[in-house]
Parts: sequence; C-alpha cells; structure tokens
Amino acid sequence: MVYITPPDQTAPGRSYYDDAYNNILAAHRRSPLTSASSVVMLVAPDVDALCASKMLARLFRQDDVIYTIIPVAGVEDFTRVREELRENNELHTLILLNVGGYLDLPSPNWFGEFRTSVTIHVIDSIRPRNLSSLFGTGENGDRIIVWDDGEADKLMEEKKAWEALEYEPLPDSDDEYSDEESEGDRSDGLEYEGDSETEGSRKRRLSTEPRRGKRRRLNDDDDDQPRRMTREEHDHHVARLNKYYLGGTWYGQSVSSTIYALATILERVDNDFLWFAILGLTHQYLTSRITREDYETYHRLYYDEVSRLNPLPPGANAGSAFLLSLSPDDVSVRTTEELRFMFFRHWTLYDAMYHSSYVASKLGIWKERGRKRLTGLLAKMGFSLLQTQQSYTHMDMDLKRVLVDRFNETAPEYGLVELSYPSFVRCYGYRSQPFSAADAIEGISALIDVAGGLPLEIEVEGARNGGEWFGGGRAWETPVTEGRKGREDARLNGASGQDNMGTQNEGKEQPEVAWWVKNFWIAYDALSDFEALRQSTRLSMSLHRSIIEQGTSIIDKQDIRTMRNHRVVVMTQGPKLELFSHPGVLMRLALWLVDALRDRVPASQITAQNKRKGMPFVVACLDERKDAYSVVGVTAAMEFGDVKKNHFALAFVEARDRCNATIHHSSFDTSVIEVQKEHIKTFLAALCEGPD
Repeated sequence: MVYITPPDQTAPGRSYYDDAYNNILAAHRRSPLTSASSVVMLVAPDVDALCASKMLARLFRQDDVIYTIIPVAGVEDFTRVREELRENNELHTLILLNVGGYLDLPSPNWFGEFRTSVTIHVIDSIRPRNLSSLFGTGENGDRIIVWDDGEADKLMEEKKAWEALEYEPLPDSDDEYSDEESEGDRSDGLEYEGDSETEGSRKRRLSTEPRRGKRRRLNDDDDDQPRRMTREEHDHHVARLNKYYLGGTWYGQSVSSTIYALATILERVDNDFLWFAILGLTHQYLTSRITREDYETYHRLYYDEVSRLNPLPPGANAGSAFLLSLSPDDVSVRTTEELRFMFFRHWTLYDAMYHSSYVASKLGIWKERGRKRLTGLLAKMGFSLLQTQQSYTHMDMDLKRVLVDRFNETAPEYGLVELSYPSFVRCYGYRSQPFSAADAIEGISALIDVAGGLPLEIEVEGARNGGEWFGGGRAWETPVTEGRKGREDARLNGASGQDNMGTQNEGKEQPEVAWWVKNFWIAYDALSDFEALRQSTRLSMSLHRSIIEQGTSIIDKQDIRTMRNHRVVVMTQGPKLELFSHPGVLMRLALWLVDALRDRVPASQITAQNKRKGMPFVVACLDERKDAYSVVGVTAAMEFGDVKKNHFALAFVEARDRCNATIHHSSFDTSVIEVQKEHIKTFLAALCEGPD
C-alpha cells in the first residue's frame, strides 16, 4: 500500500506517520547532496496548510533538516513548479500540503517521469482523492505516500473497482471502449485544466472509460491468463467509481491535525503546535468545510490536550481564565464558549453583532427593522447603548463576565438559538485580551487575501463613536516583518527560491505572482508574530465591512436572480469591484449571502417543502484587468452548521462543454473558476439548466 494510517489505527505491518517522517530524515542524512533543495514543501495559500507548514518546518529544524517552502496557488502554478523541480538533481523529498490530492500523481503528466529516488508525500484534506495515488503500486505508485486519516480503509469497494479497471482485461464484446479512449485518459480521479484551450493535457477526466494499456499486477504469473470481466462487472465497477468521483467535493481531517498527530507520536507537542492545530480545525469549521458534528469530535480531542498542557494554577477558575492572562508571560491555550460575533473582543459589541452572518440571518440587519431588533435585543439584556458601542476592552468587567450567560438566556427569543460554540483562546501576556481561534483565523485569512495587491482602507482607532461611520480611515500598510529576530530559515529559503524562479517568467505575469506570494509570507510570519496578528484584525474588520455593505446592497436592490435550480448574483460595476474580483473575497461574500438568506427565502420561491432553501449560490464578479469574471459556487445547507458536498467541480465542466465557453481554473478550490467576459451569460445559463 502507498498510504499510511493515523496512529490510533494499529495493525501489524502498517506504516504510520512517524515511519514516513523517519524515512524523510533517513533520506536526508544519507543524501550526498544535502541542501535546501533536497526537501521541498509545496504549500497551498490557506490557513490550514499554512499552519501545517509552520509545524512541519519546526520539526525539521529540530532535526537539522534543511528545507524549502514554496507557495503554490493552483494547478497552473503547480505545473510550473513541477517542471522546475524535475531539473533539481538534489531533490529527494517533496511534501504537498493541500496541493494536488485529486490529481493522478503517478502518471507521466505529473511525477511519473521523476527520478525513482524522489518520494512525494501527499497531505491533503480535499476529497475525493485520486485512487491511483492512493492505491497505485509499482515504481511510480510506491513513491507516492498518502498520509491518510482513516478514510482509505473505508474505500475497499472503490479500490476493488479501480484495480479491476486498471489491471483486468475488458469484456470481449466491448472493444469499442478501448477505441474511444484517448491517450491522456490515465486518471481515475479529478484533474482540472489550467486553461480550457489546452484540453488534451490537463482536462478533467471522468472514470467512465477504462484504460487501453492494462498494467499487469506485480505478482501475476506470466503463464496465467487473467480472467476477463463481464460487461455487467465492468458497468458495476464504472458506476462505483463514478459515485465516488462525481459525488461532490468535501473535506477530511485538516492537514494541521495530521502534523499535530505526528508531533504527538514524536513527543514534541507544546502550546505552539496545539494552537496551530486548533487554527487549522477552526478554519475548516468557519469556512463550512466540516459539519458541527465533525468539529466537535476533534474539539473533544483538543480539549483534552489543552487540559494536559495548560493546567490552571491553584485559585484560578475557568471564568477568570476566559477574561485575562494570569501573568505577563502567560501564553497558555484555554477553552471557552465562543460567541458567533465578529471580533467582539476587539470591536464594539454592536459592531461585532452587526457584522455577524448568523445574526444577519436571524434578524435581517440589512433592513431598518432588523437593526431595531438588534438594539432591542441588547436593551432587553440590560446593556446600555453606550456600553454596547464602547470598545470591548473598556466595557465593565462585570458585564464581560455575564456576557455569554445573558445571551444564552435572552437570544433564543429572537431566534438566536445557536449563538455560541465550543472553541479556544490563547493568551499573550498583558499585551492584549486573549486571542480567540476564530479571530486569529479571520486575521490570517485577511492577510492571505488582501494584505497586498488590493486597495483597502482601515479604521483609525478612536476616529468614530457609535455604530455608524464618520470617516477617519487610512490606507492599510503591510506589517513590517522583514529582518525581525526569529524569522524561520524556511521563510528566507522559500522567498529566495521563489524569486529565482520568478526571474524566468518575463512579462506581465510576475507582478500578479508577486503580490499573492508576498501575502503568503506575511500571513506565515503573522502566525508567530503577535503584533502582525493584532494588526491583521484591523484589516479583517475593514474587509468584513466591505462584505456587509456589498451584501446588504445586493439584497436591498434585489440583485439575486433565481435561475431554475440556482440563485445567481452577477456584479458588473461598483466602487469595490476590484476587491470582490479576488476569488477569496468573493467566496467570503458568497458564504455571507448563504448564511444571511438561509432563513429568509421569499414565500414565492418556497416549493417542495422548502427545497429552495438548499439551492446552490453562484456569485460572479467582473475583473476588469483580465476582462473576465471570477465565479464561485457555494452549496447551501438546509440548517446552520450543516455542510453539503460541493458539486460545482463537475457542474462547471459540464456547463463549459454545453456552451463551449472559455474557463480557467486558477485555484485548487474546484468551486472557483474564471470565465471570459463574452461567455458569462451563456455559461451561467448552461450551468443553471444542467441537472440538479
């Protein structure tokens, strides 16, 4: 097998996370050419992968392993980096963090032509995974090491179907299958094109066609003739793989949780490792990638870890621990009940509730009546208007202590029945209020999306009073982290390596690459730099204000169109069009609209027992620089906290094929694409007319 199992699944002969890690160390130490180019991490620009890379980099430093980190934004960037790595004769270990899990990595299109001494470790939370990478054997298959979360053992039927179509002869009467198959159809998984004009090279392939060149099992006897499958067996295997691959996109265990499990086996965990793992889990939950049930399963594990690593001193209690650090050097992690309010420890209570998508959904804050209900809720709890529009830091201490209890008592009368969820906070001495995992996630995500490359104005502290804006903002300035003590070698190696690769790309592509790479490293540094993290909250607040303004404007102007089985928003003009053409920001807006409108569907649109509450949302925004539209698709779950599989990966490709539109996949997120401006109308029409 080429997948390794988590440590809680013990079985004789199985490999575990520490075995794979020790193999990396052994390969590094016996390599005659030991340099930063011998161990390379390719990291996707998301919070989960960022935290995992930070943890893995620390483990490597402890074991004197020199390494390089290279940020990879999408398939197109991945292809470019792969070509450069193929010329690297020092490379022996390549680690993919949330990169390429759905690609047929053993194939010649990816790593099949690399030197046999190169091992590729795949640590990816995106599902479904490519079965060739997961179950492949032989020289190319064995070099792909998939770090599993226990799911692979549940895919025995899929494995059987994949092996049958991979190795067994086709039915005698179905020779036409082989004639129809193209040379490039070697993947049973998901592959996405970098550009629809290059369909032959990286087109999304389905598993409905068998292979023309069947590979023989290693243990087959040359004298034995393998049994030829029947047509019924063939169709059954194809149907099984189609069900797996075409059932939609979902997420498994976060990659930061995987690395934390490795650190636990190695007995190297501390509060930094624990905090990064918590951030990765919280990121999945806040971005609707995992259900509340899955979140609470992992939360219970981290709850025990917090209690083990952070015992409260005598005389301290959970209530006081929630509010303050216990000493100037207190960097402990603690459990808490987190309110679904945006930055309520750093904002005013009124603003925090106003910018919450959950509160927006229940109260309808985009209308005057909704805002009155919000002030009425606060008044009913006994909070004065002055108190709720003061910074949380200056609020009365007694009020802070009873805040969660007051909300739990009164909020259900306003439909706010899930106003809190179990979470964690981290102390930073006396420099700040304890920082919640949710606040840290919002700040780091904002740095990744808009730290540079996009114009954004942030609030000057003390420039306003109350819940309405009166000006006083300033342009966002990137936190200065260059040259600070304690910067990781990975940052320096990765930056220089990326710059060297960038010099080969002459022309206009380099500035675009530069700003997102810069954002990646700013966010990477902020994970271990408290001042940069605190500054990121201002940026995130400004970003959420823009999202609320745009979202309320869309609802007020009734710009949401219902097109058969989808709800569609198309933005073609506005003062912040450039901001929302960024896929990360556009996805945030789409998620806000889904949450805000979950309980507020017009009666005329409710059919078949409120089925339309679960209608998918498509949001498109014109990018004037590229003369194309950024398009994101979000599936709307029926209940808050529930998660549905995202079927837009297949829907986008089918819509393109029906209308011959030019689309471009620039991200590993399969629900994000670019569509040429002249094709957007026909593409959306084809998308919405497709099957449910």
